[in-house]
Amino acid sequence: MNPVPDIYRILPEVILTLTGVAVMLTDATLAPRVARRSLGWVAAFGTIFALWASIWQLSLPMGTGFSGTVETSPFTVFFHVLICGIVLVALLLSLDTLPENSHHQGEFYALVVFGAVGMCLLTGAVELLLVFVALEISSIATYVLAGYRKQNGRGPEAAIKYFLLGSFATAFLLYGVALIFGATGTTQIYDIAQLAPTAENHSLVLAALALMLVGILFKVSAAPFHVWTPDVYEGSPTPVVALMSTAPKAATFALLLRVVYEMFPTLRSVWSPLLWAVAVLSMTVGNLAALRQQNVKRMLAYSSIAHAGYLLAAFAGLGSSGIAAASFYTAAYAAMNVGIFAVITVASGYDEKLPLVKDFQGLIYRSPLLGSLLIFFLVSLVGIPFTGGFFGKFYSFTAAVGGGAVWLAIIGLLNSGLAAAYYLRLALAAAQKPSGDSKAEAAQPQVGVAVGAALALAVAATLVLGIVPGEVLRAAQAGAHTLQAPPAQLAPLEINPGPAPLP
Repeated sequence: MNPVPDIYRILPEVILTLTGVAVMLTDATLAPRVARRSLGWVAAFGTIFALWASIWQLSLPMGTGFSGTVETSPFTVFFHVLICGIVLVALLLSLDTLPENSHHQGEFYALVVFGAVGMCLLTGAVELLLVFVALEISSIATYVLAGYRKQNGRGPEAAIKYFLLGSFATAFLLYGVALIFGATGTTQIYDIAQLAPTAENHSLVLAALALMLVGILFKVSAAPFHVWTPDVYEGSPTPVVALMSTAPKAATFALLLRVVYEMFPTLRSVWSPLLWAVAVLSMTVGNLAALRQQNVKRMLAYSSIAHAGYLLAAFAGLGSSGIAAASFYTAAYAAMNVGIFAVITVASGYDEKLPLVKDFQGLIYRSPLLGSLLIFFLVSLVGIPFTGGFFGKFYSFTAAVGGGAVWLAIIGLLNSGLAAAYYLRLALAAAQKPSGDSKAEAAQPQVGVAVGAALALAVAATLVLGIVPGEVLRAAQAGAHTLQAPPAQLAPLEINPGPAPLP
């Protein structure tokens, strides 16, 4: 059988890179006063092509390329498709919401696409130095995007805070890579998995695991590494937050799955209690802080911290059950979170004239479509049946129970009830009759074609994951089985997918 050309292993990344370069070169040739909106469509079509290339990779035999640094498998394809889908929705959302007179739009679209290159590469990297490079590509793009809105002080403040704290987190990860290299003599993930259990200096291995977990948990805004999240979400443009809160986290959770299940499976007795504690802390801190927020974006920022805890609960699952549950929850959270930020973007405007919960009062009367969609996504975030949020939490807590973490699942359920208070507060405000506030009444949101497509994709994904989750769960389980098997004593626990039973 002919070997697979290495370039096929990174075909989505190549397409995204070429798309970003094309956007930058075209932007440079246009006069300052010429509208850049067409460049957004170039980026969107390039992302669709990359999405197709990701699905096409399923036809390739599993394997690695470029001297064993990148891998193609159902696991990588699952997260490639998820990331490309999120990036596509973010681009469509930006097309109708960025100011038409901004000559920086080309830079915006290019940064989004280049960030996607790093995110996709991060999910397929099986060599730690490439992991670091991919993480930096993704992070640098999001740092710049966070400060894109420069007409007020909040944008640069958000970018500086994100950059400084993100740099510290990346340093922790890099120190962990250095220590594991010192302990095993390699940075290849599969080799580390074989050499780490017999390493002469076991303390170096434990220190490397701890430092890498600190760096990764910062990127997913899990408590106690969450302090950057509310300020960065509040200061960044809402379309950027829609991307930032989903795609980079999906890529980083894929990395976390590789690190704990594939690179350090024999240290489960060490990392499982740590992630258990972080999950409880994230759920509790996130929900309690969100209850006190009046700013919608800060409330959703703390909500994202809580959802990181719900997702981490799946890591208590044994073998493929934990991997599949975490992958499914990542997809469900991405669908409903990017959807709710899309609604907030259109309702509040690029300048965010309606930042507070009370400003959304009567939204369903001013715009029945946006008001209904806002309530729909809030209901999904609560975890009501027939939405993606319900099955996401169901599979996550089922995996936790199967792994023996019954109390973790109970704490998660209690936190879900606590979260309903602030979600329903915003939903109630949107459903109430207008109070006559001129600030809210003056805002008459318009849904353009691109934004309408973005909202339709988010709604469709949330409904599919909530009504017929079987296919997505099959894809998640197929990806789970391609990761290196856990120790023999940890027998995989199969998840019952409910209404769509697996064969």
